[in-house]
Amino acid sequence: MSTTGRGLHGRVLDSLGPSITAGEYPAGSVLRTDELAQRFEVSRSVMREAVRVLESMHLVESRRRVGVTVLPEREWNVYDPQVIRWRLAGCERPRQLRSLTVLRSAVEPVAASLAARHATDEQRAELTACALGMVANSSGHKLDQYLFHDVAFHRVILTASGNEMFARLGDVVAEVLTGRTHHDVMFEDPDPAAVTLHVRLAEAVRARDAVRAESLTREITVGALQELDILAP
Repeated sequence: MSTTGRGLHGRVLDSLGPSITAGEYPAGSVLRTDELAQRFEVSRSVMREAVRVLESMHLVESRRRVGVTVLPEREWNVYDPQVIRWRLAGCERPRQLRSLTVLRSAVEPVAASLAARHATDEQRAELTACALGMVANSSGHKLDQYLFHDVAFHRVILTASGNEMFARLGDVVAEVLTGRTHHDVMFEDPDPAAVTLHVRLAEAVRARDAVRAESLTREITVGALQELDILAP
């Protein structure tokens, strides 16, 4: 969930969070709450609330008589959707996109195979509807509309797998798909071959063909990596 609209502490987070993930405050940097409150023109209580959110993401650690210390990247909760969003907004975007897409390539084919076995009739119908929505919005520069159906499609795959760990990765996949679109790491119209693969994947899940579902999903993720080679080298 975006911090936008969360009031004053949301405004602080929208500035401070991306600064930390972009490396403007290197690991070990000590931030003084009072100084930050002055800089952002907010009360100490607002600043403490913002720090608590950053602590929950493991970006910082707060200690009495020390201050707020920026933690090394290895400590960050890199699965937090907001952390992903901040990192995609920074100079490390290509590396972050590739890292997330490699994660997808490891998880989604297995999830698709399980979805073909375990999806309910309602989930199979929803997946087909999402694929048709992708087709309907795949031309005419309608990337936002396409994105809506693309995100929903992959959420259904992960949820229909029946594995709660895979299902929780829905927000991660949503962030990488959204980040690619909003940061122009997409062609003006989606690759027709990729759109067709999604339709065929929906058909495989509907037919309960686990082997084909896994194979098609591998093709989708390989294609996504190849697009990054071109658009975000």
